[in-house]
Amino acid sequence: MFNKIVCLSLILSLLIIATGFQEKIIHAALRNEPSIGSNAPDFELTNLFGEKVKLSDYRGKKVILNFWATWCPPCRVEMPEMQKFSDENDDVVILAVNIDPQFEVRSYVQKMNIHFPILLDEKDIVNELYQVLTIPTTFFIDEKGVIKQMHYSAMTKEMMKEYIDKMEK
Repeated sequence: MFNKIVCLSLILSLLIIATGFQEKIIHAALRNEPSIGSNAPDFELTNLFGEKVKLSDYRGKKVILNFWATWCPPCRVEMPEMQKFSDENDDVVILAVNIDPQFEVRSYVQKMNIHFPILLDEKDIVNELYQVLTIPTTFFIDEKGVIKQMHYSAMTKEMMKEYIDKMEK
């Protein structure tokens, strides 16, 4: 009987410790989650031409940071809208982070006639850094590198303009 009580106490103690440890991990992850008002985490990725690109290279400019994939139907709708926005807004940089670089990203971009920078997240590091759970996901970052807005689905050119205009207020 005594052994059963000791075993049950030990199991209960381990469960309490494990639950507390899990809670600490969750809270730590939440503290690092990019959110409105926080600094956008810096990163370095390679573009389609093999050049290294860092988010911090664009400090002083407004940035639309978009996460997308070639297999994503809403992304296919959004990409031409982003190109239209890019063509009409020289003062805003669009950085599109592709999360499936194992596919034919270059031919996809050429077929879609996209000219803004496409960055390849080959090791899924930036996707995890920004804790992207759905695509497309877009972060609107001001000139100081602060996240001002986030959007979790496809956007039109008009929606992008609205988000950018809100940043100026």
